Amino acid sequence: MTWQARLCGPGPGCRGRAGCRGGAEAGSGTVLALGLGMVLILACAALAMLGQALAASSRAGAAADLAALAAADTERGLRPGAACATAQETAELNGAVLTACAVEKPGSTVRVTVELETGAPWGPAVGRARAGPPPRVGPG
Repeated sequence: MTWQARLCGPGPGCRGRAGCRGGAEAGSGTVLALGLGMVLILACAALAMLGQALAASSRAGAAADLAALAAADTERGLRPGAACATAQETAELNGAVLTACAVEKPGSTVRVTVELETGAPWGPAVGRARAGPPPRVGPG
């Protein structure tokens, strides 16, 4: 009697080849391992995309902050030129595009919005900032 006949011979628990070792379940571990591998690859790709989005958001915020500060300095007369032109130049130097610029209080406060192209399917990263002198406190 061969070893297969001993394992898969007639007896309790054996119903043809499907109930024997090496029968219908042969290779199911390989399919399970491939499925788990694909899940792991997708999870890593999702984490990489999240990291890319966070980095782009941070860069857009920094570009907006710098553009708003430069525009506020220009609006207050600390730099020559127009506030929004200065904001646009500063945003471009930081790799962003100025999409909105508004002087809230003439001579002091400026609000800007910039976009930074990421090449991602969800579109550009947006940064918004407001800059001006600190508010006066007390009778002062």
